[in-house]
Amino acid sequence: MTANQDHELSVPLAESVTVKDIDAAAERIASGIYRSPCPPSVPLSELTGCDVFCKLDLLQRTGSFKERGARNALLLLNVSQKKSGVIAASAGNHALGLAYHGKLLKVPVTVVMPRFAPLVKVATCRRLGATVLLHGETFEEARQRAVDLASENGLRLIHGFDDVEIIAGQGTTAVEILEDVPDADAIVVPTGGAGLLAGVAIAAKARRPDIKIIAVEAAAAASFTASLTAGKPVDAPVRPTLADGLAVGRVGERAFALAAPRVDRVLTVDEQSLSLALLRLLELEKTSCEGAGAAALAAIMGAAGQELRGQKVVLLLCGGNIDPTVLHRVIDHGLAVDGRLWRFTATVSDRPGGMARLTQVIANAGASVLEINHDRAFSGPEVFTTTVEVTVETADQEHINALGKQLHEAGFGVVPTTGGY
Repeated sequence: MTANQDHELSVPLAESVTVKDIDAAAERIASGIYRSPCPPSVPLSELTGCDVFCKLDLLQRTGSFKERGARNALLLLNVSQKKSGVIAASAGNHALGLAYHGKLLKVPVTVVMPRFAPLVKVATCRRLGATVLLHGETFEEARQRAVDLASENGLRLIHGFDDVEIIAGQGTTAVEILEDVPDADAIVVPTGGAGLLAGVAIAAKARRPDIKIIAVEAAAAASFTASLTAGKPVDAPVRPTLADGLAVGRVGERAFALAAPRVDRVLTVDEQSLSLALLRLLELEKTSCEGAGAAALAAIMGAAGQELRGQKVVLLLCGGNIDPTVLHRVIDHGLAVDGRLWRFTATVSDRPGGMARLTQVIANAGASVLEINHDRAFSGPEVFTTTVEVTVETADQEHINALGKQLHEAGFGVVPTTGGY
């Protein structure tokens, strides 16, 4: 979908964000923000056909770009606000950025997180000294609770993606990108509430009007796409997604108005694409990225990569806070998507040698057995046969197909429980 359509989008001048605001933010936060590198990636370039550079903002102290906007907003508080403190709603990374820089700047921070927030982000936020409240099943419910508490307790509410100070801070990412890769053809930006997208688009387009800004959102939370269709921010359904940092049901009013006229293309990526992108980053870049950060790579591994083939493309790897309890499941899911794990059921003789015959066929095909589970009670009327569920390690989809064929030729009735054959 092309984004720069005539939606008659506007933002009141006093509430807008300009490239001057972003440049001022870059100077303001420089002493407290890691100047993350943007190196070329040979393996990702080979994988996608693009000339890929990775902006490694997942190397920030709290693991995401959110520190930029958080520090900028905290530094712009007045004396009274700094004393009473701030409050925010966040799925994790905005909370971490506020907690860390609030501690450095001695500003009390309270964050309201939805109950689905990753445990690692909740624990880290508390360790950094913030007061953490878990409320609601959606980000919107958490946000409304933060609004109520701000009013009740006289706290400054810092919106995670729609405040002027936040958008300006996030835009400093593009300032650094174009210092490191001044001839970049495109920047691929993971998009949830659109604060990062707005900041990057403003800063990049001011310097390079011809540069492509590509927004990527999870198909399970496609609020920017829905808002473009409507011509204004609208509520969109949100399903559970690996890219939990993008799971926002409604983009910011200001962020949308600033971003929409400047974005060249909007893409959505599904859960399989996200899992595979995370796996590729681990294997090829030795980088542990969260789902939201991996969305940029997921996008150019698809059709967008063909469109950008041969061009200099910067991937914004914006977050690395994946829950360790989820990581192994993501890896397995990615391996299955990649055709390197396959699970099937087969009926075998329950007499001596029956299982050996099955495993011999698997071994002859060059696959490795990872797990076998027997189901004797529910395998049918034949007492001396059993159903087994087998998980094997394979090289790729072609290998799965070859193994399935050999099992069939050996007389085993194979029923795949994952893709392939």
